[in-house]
Amino acid sequence: MALIPPKTPPGIMELLPRQQVAFQRLLDTIRTGFERFGFLPVETPVFESVDVLLTKSGGETEKQIYFVQSTGARQQNRDPELALRFDLTIPLARYVAEHEHDLAFPFRRYQIQRVYRGERNQKGRFREFYQCDIDVIGKDTLPLAYDAEMPAVIYHIFSELKIGGFRINFNNRKVLIGLLSGLDIADAERQKLVLREIDKLDKVGRDKVIETLTGGEIALLPDIAARILDLIGLNGSNAEILAALEAMPIADPVFRAGVTELRTVLDGLAAFGVPDTHYGINLAIARGLDYYTGTVYETFLTDFPGIGSVCSGGRYDNLASHYTRSTLPGVGISIGATRLFYQLSEAGLFKAETGTSQVLVTQLVPALTADYFLIASQLRQAGINTELQLEPAKIARQLKYADRAGIPLAVLLGEDELARHTVTVKDLRDGTQHTIARDVLAAALSALLAPRAAP
Repeated sequence: MALIPPKTPPGIMELLPRQQVAFQRLLDTIRTGFERFGFLPVETPVFESVDVLLTKSGGETEKQIYFVQSTGARQQNRDPELALRFDLTIPLARYVAEHEHDLAFPFRRYQIQRVYRGERNQKGRFREFYQCDIDVIGKDTLPLAYDAEMPAVIYHIFSELKIGGFRINFNNRKVLIGLLSGLDIADAERQKLVLREIDKLDKVGRDKVIETLTGGEIALLPDIAARILDLIGLNGSNAEILAALEAMPIADPVFRAGVTELRTVLDGLAAFGVPDTHYGINLAIARGLDYYTGTVYETFLTDFPGIGSVCSGGRYDNLASHYTRSTLPGVGISIGATRLFYQLSEAGLFKAETGTSQVLVTQLVPALTADYFLIASQLRQAGINTELQLEPAKIARQLKYADRAGIPLAVLLGEDELARHTVTVKDLRDGTQHTIARDVLAAALSALLAPRAAP
């Protein structure tokens, strides 16, 4: 039988163990940040019913859905009833509607799970990837203070990640919708199409967006398309942009509400203590998903502008309206962890970590096996991750294994050390060697493993 070549499916990030440790550290930092702000963990199934996923997705996403079908259903030519989730927000809406009477509102949830999209096969784009979401869902109402809390959480986490400069851009879709209404673009479906194209401005450029806005089913007049892009191209300080918006002769109540909400979010960010160097109004931020109704966010790494947005989200008035008659407004934000890790690894910022083991207890003399087991047990009880070599081999081979596995310290015990009640500890990070008394071994290893001060 011919062998099948082992090959990772395209669009999947599959890591070697030490890279996986580094990725897990990233997820742990995000998880810790979410919990520090009081968010609770939730998990939902990897697939949902097609009816749920397609109710209010919008944009290009529904063209990328993977459908799930059993062999029996396929043989019977039945349409798929299930599909893999493409984000975590739609499943959240179903979850909250289903468990509404068991939850405390405002419901603060975080979710760190994989999602699936039929992306075109290209470098840096993934079909399976981790999203790390937080959302706050209210019952009937949800104060705008939560819209300011979202960037505050992201500021805390991205500062903890130590990945360089970043900026959280935000806008309000009501401002954009009001601008369009002021230009006599009042049809809701047409407005959605325009907003989707505006959201592509950073990716494809002004000329391409104008070309799309003036052609096809949108068919705006060229001067109207140009005026839209001129209006959303306002720049300056947050105060200057707000002043310019407030001075515009647009009486549309939706526009006015959006400007007021922008000011409220700005005031909230200042109250949360987020430095104004890390956030700002960007009127070109629209977000392509139609369920966003107010504040929208995009986060960019200023040291790596080519990466694009690594964290996005926004406010939705009633995403769960298809599943319950209750009004459940919410606001949320999502970190694309897989894409962030991949891009920053390519840039050399995320490097392979040490392994999960901190110490390898080697085996030099088979007659001392009981001592090796005892040392490993004592170190584990002291909270040190310890791996025990279970078969004798040349010491060079054991040390080579430890180095390749990312284990920083190796403990050696031979007849001489046994007689002196000591062990030899080899630090594989710098090649140094230490003689340590067995009764203080755990404390000494903890000191060696402590983070080293920067030179």
